[in-house]
Amino acid sequence: MITQDLSPFELNYGKFPPPALPADNALTQQKVKLGKMLFYDKKLSNDLTLSCASCHKQEDAFNDIRKFSIGTEGLPGGRQAMAIFNMAWHRAGFFGDGRAPLPRNQALLPIQDPLEMNETLGNVIVKLNAEKTYRDQFMRAYGSDEITSEKIGLAMEQFMLTILSMDSKYDQVEAGKASYTTAEQKGKDLFFKEFNEFIPTESGADCAHCHGGINFDNSQFMNNGLDTDAEFSDLGRAKVTKVASDNAKFKVPSLRNIELTSPYMHDGRFATLEEVVDHYNSGIDSSSTLDRALLSTRNTGLRLTPEDKKNLIAFLKTLTDASLAKNDNYFSPFSD
Repeated sequence: MITQDLSPFELNYGKFPPPALPADNALTQQKVKLGKMLFYDKKLSNDLTLSCASCHKQEDAFNDIRKFSIGTEGLPGGRQAMAIFNMAWHRAGFFGDGRAPLPRNQALLPIQDPLEMNETLGNVIVKLNAEKTYRDQFMRAYGSDEITSEKIGLAMEQFMLTILSMDSKYDQVEAGKASYTTAEQKGKDLFFKEFNEFIPTESGADCAHCHGGINFDNSQFMNNGLDTDAEFSDLGRAKVTKVASDNAKFKVPSLRNIELTSPYMHDGRFATLEEVVDHYNSGIDSSSTLDRALLSTRNTGLRLTPEDKKNLIAFLKTLTDASLAKNDNYFSPFSD
């Protein structure tokens, strides 16, 4: 007889600060296992062709390297897919506009989106109920074989919270196990040094102002100067808050694995890191909601030289965690 298994899942987060895990969804081995099964299962889509992993590939840092993901009806999504890792340290909601308060909410929305998996939660439950494997796994995870959308969301939240990326060259240097090249060190200095409008020789790229902390993000929504007000085609955070001051603000992403997660920006407009650096160096557009952190660079740019830009990108590439793609804890549980 199959019974509930409450064996805890131990999240090994190394030197990261303790994550604020959800108090109402304590990690267990069987719920994480169930969440992984659901994450990789194409039965969550209307035509059995797409899973969550189809647009969040492990080899690409759980990101989609296409400009826009293509759904079951052959239609492109509205924004570039965001990478899934270190979600336990994310705050202020999920998706680029923060419309999903928690990963459990985020997990269910693509299933129902006509541009993505184009399925109903009711149909997903019917398909899962038809398989004894799933009924048994829900019993192990929840003590009941009843399958509900709430349980699906909670289980997928658990698996996503276990996807960790913390073994980049940057982390190895911080731990005293590796050292930077001259270019990487110069790039790191530029990354963390503040912009100085008045003393160019003392000025840096000021990246850490928005991409700081252990996860190289800040869990805020910002307008980073991609467009003028007249050019706004996606209102971002304002679509959720209905507040004009949030127009064209998007969640600041983690820069971890940035080398692997092209294209860049919410609309995938930049194909390379060189284009991204050029934007911040000399391409920022004025708008009514441009973040104040960028206002001082609007007129002069960052004044980065070609060598500065190469060094900065060299440092950004030290944030790549090659072990993430090889971690068998995240491999698909299915043979296909």
